[in-house]
Amino acid sequence: MTPPYGFQFDNSYTHLPEDLFSRCPLQPVKAPQMVLFNRALAGELGLDGEALDSPTGAAILAGNEQIDGSDPIAQAYAGHQFGNLTMLGDGRAILLGEQITPDGARRDIQLKGSGRTVFSRGGDGRAALGPMLREYIISEAMHGLGIPSTRSLAVVRTGESVLRETALPGAILTRVAASHLRVGTFQYAAGRQNPALLEALVDYTLNRHYPDQQASDNKALALLDAVMERQLDLIVHWMRVGFIHGVLNTDNVTLSGEGIDFGPCAFMDSFDPDTVFSSIDHQGRYAYGNQPTITQWNLSRFAETLLPLIDEDVDSAIEKATAVIKSFNQRYSEKWLAMMKKKLGLFGDDPVDEKLITDLLEWMKTQRADYTNTFRDITRETFPEHRDYQDDAFINWHQRWQVRLGRNRKPLKSSLCLMRNHNPAVIPRNHRVEDALIAAEQGDLAVTTSLLNALADPYGDRDPDDHYRQPPAPEERVCQTFCGT
Repeated sequence: MTPPYGFQFDNSYTHLPEDLFSRCPLQPVKAPQMVLFNRALAGELGLDGEALDSPTGAAILAGNEQIDGSDPIAQAYAGHQFGNLTMLGDGRAILLGEQITPDGARRDIQLKGSGRTVFSRGGDGRAALGPMLREYIISEAMHGLGIPSTRSLAVVRTGESVLRETALPGAILTRVAASHLRVGTFQYAAGRQNPALLEALVDYTLNRHYPDQQASDNKALALLDAVMERQLDLIVHWMRVGFIHGVLNTDNVTLSGEGIDFGPCAFMDSFDPDTVFSSIDHQGRYAYGNQPTITQWNLSRFAETLLPLIDEDVDSAIEKATAVIKSFNQRYSEKWLAMMKKKLGLFGDDPVDEKLITDLLEWMKTQRADYTNTFRDITRETFPEHRDYQDDAFINWHQRWQVRLGRNRKPLKSSLCLMRNHNPAVIPRNHRVEDALIAAEQGDLAVTTSLLNALADPYGDRDPDDHYRQPPAPEERVCQTFCGT
């Protein structure tokens, strides 16, 4: 066993029935080498960042040495993948344990790309460097944007190749999460047709994420409502910044309300609700504009698993669950409107607000205007100078918006401050991410480091000509993203 390096594991998930997980031996790799290490996150977790950011730390985070107190497992779960239910599980990830942080929080420490498990279904259980770096970049960008997300502690090269379409350098990501409980976890448990297993999972999830709901008269129904609330907040955040997850299957819907699994995800440049990047999403199931609808669909699948615990009478259980699911649309509409009003600096309620919002979005769609830059450009006190804003439709909209701002109960500076705090200047634009990944695979991490530094302060003021604010030139456009499996 190695020294603890600040690890304080308390592995509560292993106290659940073993139907829900499988213990896994660590699988050493040939030549672990640290590529990226997140010292700030290490500090938050109570870890010795200096000691871990080393060859010995690379060996630990590659699975070559077991950390004292860890109990490596692969979690079982199912998932509706593009609408088709499949039994899954951690096919290329091992949960080392649950770190207790200095402030008493509990965080999963997981190795992704760590080798085969009982759930690998013939896969090699490994991951390539590019996708692991992508997840690191996107998850840390989400953190900078103030959006609940899994985090990335490290990326370690394995010194081995993985075979995809070609041979690629292998890597392992250390992922940090509030938990890895998913809608798919409950789907797996429901498939075991063991009410006691489901009940144990409900109690565990409430205790871990919603302790204030433990005393509810109907724990399962309270859990459904609480998870819906967190998912609503998450999706509204994604819509705010133009994020498209790409594979919003039920196995990628966490019960904690964190975003997870950033494979074929991307941020929208030109505004279009039908935007799709994932190479496997041929029907647009997970397009930007469909994310609220598919989230409600995923939550409906969650509700189905809970029916036996909501009420012994099936009809009554369905009625109660349906009432919660039906509340999604109204709750989403209210949260979305409140979010968009913040993007436009609008305080209070005004009959013109919704039309102002929809008219701007329609103009952006017609003009193929850049989503991020448009909202950031209008945070200036003066009329935006760029030629894109000189057409009559925008000028008319801008005049109406100015009149509405004049009816705010707060001064203009308050509106501009509100807008700057909700409209990022910098997002991980797809072409910049690709530049970073290409350079990293060639041994140059400077591009990745510079990008991560910019993403750490996304709401700070930047010149319109800033490198990280520029949309892609035609030859730089990224039209497809890939999951990396």
